[in-house]
Amino acid sequence: MIEHTVHVLTRKEELDAVRVAGKVVVVIDILFATTTMVAALAHGAREIVPATDEADARALAAALPPQEVVLSGELYAQTLPGFAHPAPLALLAHGVRGKSVVYSTTNGTVALRRAECAACVYGAALLNARRVAEHVVARHPGRTVLVLCSGSVNHLNLEDFYGAGYFVDCLVGLLGPSADLSDAARAAHALYRQARLPEVLLESRVGRMMAARGLTHEVQFAARLDAFPVVPVLGQGRLRLVA
Repeated sequence: MIEHTVHVLTRKEELDAVRVAGKVVVVIDILFATTTMVAALAHGAREIVPATDEADARALAAALPPQEVVLSGELYAQTLPGFAHPAPLALLAHGVRGKSVVYSTTNGTVALRRAECAACVYGAALLNARRVAEHVVARHPGRTVLVLCSGSVNHLNLEDFYGAGYFVDCLVGLLGPSADLSDAARAAHALYRQARLPEVLLESRVGRMMAARGLTHEVQFAARLDAFPVVPVLGQGRLRLVA
């Protein structure tokens, strides 16, 4: 029996470039970065190009044919000037099919870029957690799995920790006793087993902020389990679907 060590990092600042070498990193940002990226790819976006900030996003977009690019992003929950709204339903309404989505967020895209030196990096949300877990188990036997909650500027986010707990639950269901969970992974799993959707997202700090801005429907969209069974993998600075 091949043992899989599974650990949850509660915020992107915990990621150490030395420690991730040779490991599989699964990045989670439920409200909204990875949820938006998963939804966009599932609805025909060619790729997601994660940027570290507005200037980086504009530079990355400038290197691509203008008619093939959608710029989307936020900083501290404010949509960047001239960018499409970064929430999933808003971005889908803007149109992404066949496009390269250059995407910049305060936390989620930064987390993806920080993880680039890992053996493999995946984007996961509640929308696709089970499919990513299946892929990781099948393609990376024996690898240590780091589930990276993006968090919010060096703070834990409840919704990300819940999402990590659901991903751990998917792994436990697939691996059984060969899943060696760290204490943080066990804590996330316990939260998942106790909390309920969509309440846990709506009651989180970010969820309450989004609801106050009239975006309850976006939070509820993010609460759908396994709606899009897709596997986004990061390679050469692009997030694309595994064939």
